[in-house]
Amino acid sequence: MDDLPATLWRRIRGSHQWRLLWLAHAKFNCGITGVVRAPDGRVLLLRHRLWPLDRQWGFPTGYARAGERHEDTIARELREETGLSAEVGRLLKVTSGYRLRIEIAYEAVLTGGLEGLRLERREILEARLFPPDELPEGVLPAHRGLLALAQGR
Repeated sequence: MDDLPATLWRRIRGSHQWRLLWLAHAKFNCGITGVVRAPDGRVLLLRHRLWPLDRQWGFPTGYARAGERHEDTIARELREETGLSAEVGRLLKVTSGYRLRIEIAYEAVLTGGLEGLRLERREILEARLFPPDELPEGVLPAHRGLLALAQGR
């Protein structure tokens, strides 16, 4: 009797197994954040239009599309929101426990500087580079923590 579930599982195979897994498990969003630095060490912060008024500053952030690599999500979100490009580096943190969401953060380095800055005004009010020890008021506490993690603190 203990082998019955395993026997049934092996008999249904392939795409039917995946459909059952999909039906049985939570569907969730992947929120991806990039701790984006300029080559001189300053960090890129965006003032997000849709975030709470007292916490509008933060790193580039967005949701992964189905089938998209998480590293590619940061590059895409940065390009869409600012017109800038970056080389995505090491994974900093993976956090779960949110309702139907997982948060993933990467380091990234700007390529080409701010010359191509074009803000997506529906989402972003402002983009600026800040020295890591001179962040503006209103930076999300979680993003301050990501910066400390990226700095090895």
